[in-house]
Amino acid sequence: MFKTKVTELLEGALIERPDLFLIDLNISPSNHIKVIIDGDNGVLVEDCMFVSRAIEHNLDREEEDFSLEVMSAGAASPLVHKRQYKKNIDRTLNVKTNSETIEGVLTQADDDFIKLEWKVREPKPVGKGKVTVKKEAKIPYENIVEAKVMIKF
Repeated sequence: MFKTKVTELLEGALIERPDLFLIDLNISPSNHIKVIIDGDNGVLVEDCMFVSRAIEHNLDREEEDFSLEVMSAGAASPLVHKRQYKKNIDRTLNVKTNSETIEGVLTQADDDFIKLEWKVREPKPVGKGKVTVKKEAKIPYENIVEAKVMIKF
């Protein structure tokens, strides 16, 4: 009952703010509510406050005691939602599949797959030395075990 009410309030807030989307909702047995959100344009403190108020102001602590924590997905957190890929186009990702790990620039993200591009040094086909070769990979979402944005300074 409590979880259903929290879920409905959260869904209502996200309908009001379609640029925000849910990454995770967890309600512990002691009613500690933890909400992790992301946004197509990032997440500001104000966005977390908006979601927090939408939930907190519509629950009665007299009826059910709870604690509430609303946060944005961390920069080092793995990507879990297709919309997170779309907002990270042109950033470097480290993507693990069942068979390999690829680090490359995300150049495309649609409903079915992502496309990564990277450069490698390979031996010249003829003669001595190496040449820089541009590689690319199309990876379906279902083949992605984990993907993280590589933070470059």
